[in-house]
Amino acid sequence: MAAISIRPVSSSDAAELADLLNAIIARGGTTAFETPFTPDRLDHAYLTGPTVHCCFVAHDDDQLLGFQTLGTQSFLPADIGDIATFTRLGGTQAGVGSALFAATTARARQLGLAAINATIRGDNEGGLTFYSRLGFIDHEVVPAVPLKDGTPVDRIRKRYKL
Repeated sequence: MAAISIRPVSSSDAAELADLLNAIIARGGTTAFETPFTPDRLDHAYLTGPTVHCCFVAHDDDQLLGFQTLGTQSFLPADIGDIATFTRLGGTQAGVGSALFAATTARARQLGLAAINATIRGDNEGGLTFYSRLGFIDHEVVPAVPLKDGTPVDRIRKRYKL
């Protein structure tokens, strides 16, 4: 694999990133998102919209490998950003998430944020492991949040102090 590079997201990335995220949604079992995104909706909500603190993409010479977004959430204080990380299917364990996190934490510190929140499905072992490995600590459990089909799945909220 070619070297991983990190850069700020652009609205022109929205179509490729929507395809990447929609493949994860279609596979199921890891993201809380269950409805596919249009490029415009993804761009506004998680890439460049008004509630986004920052968003970075990882890429190699051929394609976008993943993205990490940090934004606001109504359930969090203003000085705590909410993070989400998505990597191309088959691209996990390649260092993409860790490379993105270095850029995200640097920007979060520049913005004066105190901490970063990650909310992970309780059945997403890979996501829970990833954020724990980065130094996130369990903070709260939101029990039995129903999926669209009614299946209850806990949400684990983890915190990373900046």
